[in-house]
Amino acid sequence: MTNKQAVALGDVSETLMIPLWCRAIETGRRRPILRDPRAQEIVAQLDYDFERRFASQRDLAFRACLRTVMIDRWVQEFLRMHPGGTVVEIGTGLNTRFERVDNGALRWFDVDLPDSLALRRRFFTDTARRRMVVGAFGDDDWLAQLGSAGEGPFLFIAEAVLVYLTEETVRRGLNAIAAAYPGSQFVLDTLTQRAIASQARPMMQTYRAPFVWGCDDPRTIEAWGRHRCLDSTTMLDLPPELRSRVPLKHRLAFSYLRARKPEVLRSHALHRFELRPSASA
Repeated sequence: MTNKQAVALGDVSETLMIPLWCRAIETGRRRPILRDPRAQEIVAQLDYDFERRFASQRDLAFRACLRTVMIDRWVQEFLRMHPGGTVVEIGTGLNTRFERVDNGALRWFDVDLPDSLALRRRFFTDTARRRMVVGAFGDDDWLAQLGSAGEGPFLFIAEAVLVYLTEETVRRGLNAIAAAYPGSQFVLDTLTQRAIASQARPMMQTYRAPFVWGCDDPRTIEAWGRHRCLDSTTMLDLPPELRSRVPLKHRLAFSYLRARKPEVLRSHALHRFELRPSASA
């Protein structure tokens, strides 16, 4: 008899299980690129068939965690500059980024859809510096719950979220944040149009949430307002300290792709923007 937690999530919300499982698997490696024992605990407590979904995809967990670590680095850089800043994680799922980067002074908001937050509340609770907020990217009714622009600076994060939305929704969401919190930073990841069209996505084959939005050039996003791209990076551009922590089999795979199929490594990019409202806003 088990007392595992039942899972009832919509198609898009259910994809939160992918990064959760990836962090749990990576934590179990001998020399993990990140350690997330909380993810292991949550996986063990959920009534969810992770093995059926992911048994053949264990080698892909590292790549998802590499993306997470690269975003963590940008968050930590922001907090070095602004120790008391506010971080807003959109589509937070069961993420534990707060536990990895908390400096004891920041303010943090975990934003997600009602079904995702209902599950999250079984494992996490609000505190004086960290609060869960129901909200959907592209809507702006939840933004007022974050406080005024004067309480910033603000850093917004959307990891593995915007790809499920339409371009119109992504554009509307970014511009709404730019209007409410001008000068805030926004970290997001993109897939190229070619990658969106591809059917070779092993992790997604048992899910019913299709990839929708693709972006080949961050200058497209800049043109939506007066946004400014501060940084962009791909798996081709790993900093030396991360490259040295990549397991040998992945280093060999990256070397092959870099030499023979660099477009594969460039297809998934991370960007950090400064958001500015359009002149007409």
